[in-house]
Amino acid sequence: MNTEMGELLVGAYLQVIEGCDIVCYNQRLPGGGLNGLNELDVVGLHFGKQTAFLCEVTTHIGGLLIVNNPTTVKRLAAKYRHQKAYAEAQLKEFRNCRYQLWSPVVPKGYLTTQLAQIDPDLELVINRDYAQRVDKLRKAARKRMNDENNPAFRLLQILEHLKR
Repeated sequence: MNTEMGELLVGAYLQVIEGCDIVCYNQRLPGGGLNGLNELDVVGLHFGKQTAFLCEVTTHIGGLLIVNNPTTVKRLAAKYRHQKAYAEAQLKEFRNCRYQLWSPVVPKGYLTTQLAQIDPDLELVINRDYAQRVDKLRKAARKRMNDENNPAFRLLQILEHLKR
């Protein structure tokens, strides 16, 4: 499966801002079968801090919606449970696992309320928080000239270094 630009943007944040040593995309549990069908959009590993970031990324720029509001919450709750199962099976050596949902546009109201109730361990990087993290990336892109081997970050670098 191709890596989506929103996933690359989240990966850039994990790499450049959080300092992750490794960022992987579209990770699946080994062994196949039904468990192998679920994928984690972005996984970042920071060895020095023994921290793993497990990220679901939904880049619906017209507003987060999967069929309808209840279905959206149900599917994202299932994705969160899969993140936890993956961490328990594959990331036992990491002291800290951070579970995140990244989405740039989530209508305030039912979705924001219900998503916040899935679990306190699920960090919602949505709306303003999402924008603030992209702003941090843009600021870093302004300061850096080297290629970080991430197409989304490289695009931000180009845009931030344009001569007008």
